[in-house]
Amino acid sequence: MLDAERSRRLLEAALDVFSAKGFDGARVQEIADRAGVNKQLISYYFGGKLGLCRELQKAWQESETGLSGLDLPLEEAVVRRLHDALADPRPLRLGLWRGLTNPSDLTADEPEECEDLSHTYARRDRRELAADIDPASVVLLLIGAVAAPVTMPQLVRRIFGTDVSDPAIEEQYASQLRRNIRRLALPFPDDGEAPTGASPDVEP
Repeated sequence: MLDAERSRRLLEAALDVFSAKGFDGARVQEIADRAGVNKQLISYYFGGKLGLCRELQKAWQESETGLSGLDLPLEEAVVRRLHDALADPRPLRLGLWRGLTNPSDLTADEPEECEDLSHTYARRDRRELAADIDPASVVLLLIGAVAAPVTMPQLVRRIFGTDVSDPAIEEQYASQLRRNIRRLALPFPDDGEAPTGASPDVEP
């Protein structure tokens, strides 16, 4: 059985390479060299590059709580996810590579499962979201809001005038995310016009 330390090094090295080069561009030899192990160990313990990539996806899914937990207000859950993504953008970049290239081998035997939106419906029930907000759409919207600074750093430089690694950018962006998410709880009139007043707990 692969010992825990070598397994950790292999998964870390694989995450580095896959997130930088995608599944097709990654080379087993480079991953092994980064981990300081013989490349045959990847085949022996993971069944090769495909098995190693699937193991990374599994580890990420197990640790990724996303927006599903209800222990934090929605705005704080999103800001925490933003902080994690900026601190370690590799998992998000790996997901982007997968979406862009979508190698059939990675999804050939994966079950077709719909995203569990029950927690987002629960947030709407407890009035963190207005009654006319579609939970599926808001989940996609907020995931995109978190992903944008990581996946399009050049856009951050153009908009904010500085690099995404600047701590002030995270603070500024997180503050505005909070404000915008609070506004998702505000009901809109049936005629589609913006509400004339904000609820007491929403900052101007």
